[in-house]
Amino acid sequence: MKKYIYPTLTVIGLALGIFIGSALTQKAAAQRLVYQNGHWSIEQSKVDKLLQLMEQAYVDSLNIDSITDEVMSEMVQKLDPHSAYIPKKDLEMVNSELAASFSGIGVQFTIQQDTVRIVAVIAGGPSEGVGVLAGDKIISVDDSLFVGKKINNEKVMRTLRGQKGTKVKIGVQRAGAGEILYYTITRGDIPVNSVDAKFIVEHSAASRQKSGKIGFVRVNKFGETTYREFISALAELKSQGATSYIVDLRENSGGYMDQSIRMANEFLSRGEMIVYSEGRAYPRYEAKADGGGRFKNVPLVVLIDDFSASASEIFAGAMQDNDRAQIIGRRSFGKGLVQQQIAFSDGSAVRLTVARYHTPSGRCIQKPYELGDQADYQKELYERYERGEFYSADSVHFADTTIYRTKGGRIVHGGGGIMPDVFVGRDTSLYTPWFNRCVNMAYTYQFAYKYTDEHRKQLNQYKDWQSLEKYLLKQDLTTEFVAFAKGKGIEPNQAEIQKSKPMLIRLLNAYIVRNILGDEGFFPLFERDDEITKKAVEVLSK
Repeated sequence: MKKYIYPTLTVIGLALGIFIGSALTQKAAAQRLVYQNGHWSIEQSKVDKLLQLMEQAYVDSLNIDSITDEVMSEMVQKLDPHSAYIPKKDLEMVNSELAASFSGIGVQFTIQQDTVRIVAVIAGGPSEGVGVLAGDKIISVDDSLFVGKKINNEKVMRTLRGQKGTKVKIGVQRAGAGEILYYTITRGDIPVNSVDAKFIVEHSAASRQKSGKIGFVRVNKFGETTYREFISALAELKSQGATSYIVDLRENSGGYMDQSIRMANEFLSRGEMIVYSEGRAYPRYEAKADGGGRFKNVPLVVLIDDFSASASEIFAGAMQDNDRAQIIGRRSFGKGLVQQQIAFSDGSAVRLTVARYHTPSGRCIQKPYELGDQADYQKELYERYERGEFYSADSVHFADTTIYRTKGGRIVHGGGGIMPDVFVGRDTSLYTPWFNRCVNMAYTYQFAYKYTDEHRKQLNQYKDWQSLEKYLLKQDLTTEFVAFAKGKGIEPNQAEIQKSKPMLIRLLNAYIVRNILGDEGFFPLFERDDEITKKAVEVLSK
């Protein structure tokens, strides 16, 4: 027996020692070790002491968890604008933004007139399985009224999302149905797509003769599945005959750095730098192409704008500094900081900036900021607009005056985003005060939903955007919309209506097409007449 007992006790003792040592190490790391009155002791931080005193000695009972969240948030706000504290109640929602899927009922919705209206039902999702249709209006959830001024996007998502396998009962109003229809839906996994659309660009026969077929891929964020979706989109477009590509990163605020690196690897030769990052306690990390990319030699254009940030800028910077692609559009946001998410035992987390990243030429494109001053940082885009930068490249100013050069020797700038190789300012020639008011009040979007709802049976007959657009062009949408806007309080101005009519028709047609065919129909139609996309086609044709 001794032969077995002693080794067993030794192993148990060793395991206990490791466990206790690890626990003490973690506790010591979270607190401070001080030497006082001839001996060492562990001392709590002042913040810990204060919270403990408040919890134990304050005259009234307190919600100490809520106070802790406020204190943590306030502390992190004293840092750079991209570090953030995330309370437990918000963490799942925040993480789901970049996750491969979330659990819900599988609908796309809009809120109009204090009512949740279903724009689209996700194919294969839980709602489609029970018979929910696009156009339905949700008026109750779990037998409680679900309409009114307190209904907002966040409340709808928190209510309809939930743990996989749980059930939710909704009551809907449907056009033509004389009574409320009730559906009990079992929540399931709903995929979160990063690639909005992939299609062959429609362009003139002359430019098509020079450039061949041009594939267009729009990436809305860098999430868990972005690279997989992206490479699948490129392969599908290649099978359709694409010989050059447009990668659209406009309004893409970033996400996971590794997904951007894997995308860039597809276009670069072995050994070419993609990005490197380093911080005070963060060792230098370099990402270089491994040479295994399948699209190293195809003509490429990347589209960016003022809201392209972080991982989008990593991709665009790698393409620009290696002289691999033409960057077209407007100066990007300018986020060159790397965050790491660190979890706390109570279910909350902090996203802490731990490093800066640099493009291959060595530039950090982070725009200037003051610690704790988030208000001025957020206003910087508005200041660009006031300077006229949205319309003219001459108005662009960079904080970093250092000269950086691309692989081929071209000068590029740091300290404030990626400056495109080809600048395309906003075209305001069709904008008028009447049109701007209609768009700013979302009346174009509301009208498109109303029109779709009233003509859904007719519109559903069309299975591609080209035929649906031809049908819509035969309708007098302008007259109907002007009457709709007047009913909302915007008086007609015939001169302004005629001037803005091409833009108005483009917007209304695209929204209606999206309501019927989704993003796969919306983007080919909308991008066909977009000035930045047309410039990209022109560049590829040369």
